Amino acid sequence: MHVPDGFLDAKTAATTAALSAVGLGLALRRARLTLPPQKVPLLGLAAAFIFAAQMLNFPVMGGTSGHLIGATLAAVLLGPSAAVIAISCVLIVQCFLFADGGVTALGANIFNMALIGGVGGWAIYSMTRRIFPGRPGTIIAAFFASWCATVVGAIVCAGELVASQKAQWNVVFPAMTFVHMIIGVGEGLVTALVLSAVSTSRPDLIVDERPAERSLAPFILYGALIAIGLALFVSPFASSAPDGLDKTAQALGFADGSKILVHAPMSEYQIKGISFASLSTSIAGLIGTVVALGLGWLLARLLVPKPAARP
Repeated sequence: MHVPDGFLDAKTAATTAALSAVGLGLALRRARLTLPPQKVPLLGLAAAFIFAAQMLNFPVMGGTSGHLIGATLAAVLLGPSAAVIAISCVLIVQCFLFADGGVTALGANIFNMALIGGVGGWAIYSMTRRIFPGRPGTIIAAFFASWCATVVGAIVCAGELVASQKAQWNVVFPAMTFVHMIIGVGEGLVTALVLSAVSTSRPDLIVDERPAERSLAPFILYGALIAIGLALFVSPFASSAPDGLDKTAQALGFADGSKILVHAPMSEYQIKGISFASLSTSIAGLIGTVVALGLGWLLARLLVPKPAARP
């Protein structure tokens, strides 16, 4: 659901950029006040894992693929503010290093995936948890919230395309909504599987459970190794079919409007000079995973004061 340059007009791009700037600013402020210092490395780990997981497009139907967004997953583990920051880090790395999502559409992508997924997904998760308590309730609520956030993000994206006069509402709304209802099932399943593993091994890491007491170092190490393994060994086998937005653009005839305004050093997750495509994708994925990990950790480390300095 990464919107490229050329799909949005100036007014829509500017409006979504302004909304995302405000939302990200509030998230940064809120994370500074609420994110426990011991969870700072987890923000970097979340960014790295989600970056690697987003490379793994899975087929859904009719020559269309989908991929994890991960914002609701991050929100359940770190809280909505930290989730917004983590997904924003991923989107920034994807945009400027890999041309995955346009520079002028970066605000729209942050709004559609980081803000709707992180804040909206968290709100739905919190309400659903009241109906389904306990550890099973966490998994059920996370699955449902992830699905809802994916569908709502797609609907908002459809509205942005209509506002930019790229498509008619009565055509783009059902096209985007239907395919993302299916993609959302994959999003929910991945979220549920990851949270099932975390709740079994480290239930203290789920944000609405008791605070983390044991050392996070082993968990972070294993998590980073998993993210690197996904980028190195699994990403070359991801589906090459267009995702839900690209498929909709092709079907409705505005795919040719896509542009690349800023040169990215590893465009399309390929490295110049490496002729073997799978190896190129693996190395590009490894670089992106490490950069996302470092950016997320550094940003959290700079923002979150040490315990003695916390207000």
